Amino acid sequence: MVTVSGGCKNKRVCEHFTAMVSFKHWTQFCYRNDFFFMIALKNVFFTRQDGGLKRHIINDLSLNILPSEQIALLGDSGSGKTTLLNLLAGLLSPDAGTIRVNEQNISTLNANQLAIYRRKIGVIFQHYQLLSPLNVKDNMCFQARLNGLSPSEEEIQKMSRKLGLEGKLNAMPEQLSGGEQQRVGIGRALLNKPTLLLADEPTGNLDAARAHDIVTLLKNLCEEQQIILIMVTHSQRLADQFTTQLVLKDGQING
Repeated sequence: MVTVSGGCKNKRVCEHFTAMVSFKHWTQFCYRNDFFFMIALKNVFFTRQDGGLKRHIINDLSLNILPSEQIALLGDSGSGKTTLLNLLAGLLSPDAGTIRVNEQNISTLNANQLAIYRRKIGVIFQHYQLLSPLNVKDNMCFQARLNGLSPSEEEIQKMSRKLGLEGKLNAMPEQLSGGEQQRVGIGRALLNKPTLLLADEPTGNLDAARAHDIVTLLKNLCEEQQIILIMVTHSQRLADQFTTQLVLKDGQING
């Protein structure tokens, strides 16, 4: 591994590369004029009407995110954290600026192109959003099947073991605890083989112990599959599990 010794303008990026790559790759990627970013937001603005006034939810925000990076996103209620996730998911379009994901400017995609883009985005919700008529197995496979994928029985069994859901694939959502339902939500997102996973307060309905376990599991699975993870949380304790912590304030990133 290499040690950062100057010449790097972005401390967070340098630390990420230091932890991940060999000297050969470091020199290849870092000691040239630009970095390879999986996600790059540049001068992004997003406003909402608040009565007769325009409110800047996202205000000239720029952010670069590397492949397989894991980020905890903090901020007060109403600071724009969920809005930022929705912009990254292609559910909202910025008023100005660019959002590039894997060198594709998603800000300019039409409806059909956005639908294709969203197939590679995993989303984990605070309120689980499981489909009550479906059992655990079918809930876990739902997004993948919707996107034309067919998880094999081996993949399903392997994921259920990692999630601690062995023997519960035929159970219905109402038969599960909150922690178990959230693990089904994680499985649903990961079986879709996303390149980016967005988690919006995924532990908001769980106690502290279960929340810690869910975040640990989520981080380990994303690291194993080299998935970018961006998790919104109000909990500094949970954020402390992440090397990268960013704070959204006044529509801009601090951290």
